[in-house]
Amino acid sequence: MGTRRRGAELERAILLAAAAELRESGYAGMTMDRVAARAGTNKNAIYRRWPHRAALGIAAFRHLSDAALPHPDTGGLRGDALEMLRRANETWSSPHGAILRGLIAAAADDPELLTLMRERSGADTMDRAWITMLERAVARGEAPAAAIHRRVATTPMMLLRAEYAMRGVPSVPDEVLVEIVDEVFLPLVRGRGRPD
Repeated sequence: MGTRRRGAELERAILLAAAAELRESGYAGMTMDRVAARAGTNKNAIYRRWPHRAALGIAAFRHLSDAALPHPDTGGLRGDALEMLRRANETWSSPHGAILRGLIAAAADDPELLTLMRERSGADTMDRAWITMLERAVARGEAPAAAIHRRVATTPMMLLRAEYAMRGVPSVPDEVLVEIVDEVFLPLVRGRGRPD
């Protein structure tokens, strides 16, 4: 008989099982029963950690997002920003992006899921990656210290999401990504150090 898993080991097994269910069946097909069976545990162990399916779905998506988060370091802010947007664009049209699109669609009918997505989405992880990128740019002398601001850091991804919404497709042409970086993000970053 195997050793009973507890704590972080059991939590990881549950998250991996939920992530696999999300990849295979999407949020709509993910059930607590299927996650429990895949994780080799019971539903009570899941419910002690995540009180409902929405909470588990968001936690599993975050687990996937943290593992897939890019950290480009091309040696320059423009290259880093373009690489980050290109990878995000690829992800949105990938199976990982399909999971997020499924969660967003489900949130339209589930206010609790929408609230959890706002509170616990991978956005804060992505924000940190952009802030880290800005910190490196400041250290290289490419950007003023005032550019290290959450609103500045989130601008490219917000514009990318707006493009998805306006186009209705999970992919944006590369020339649009270049425009976001060259016409909006870099001028915004550089303008933060100018006196009013």
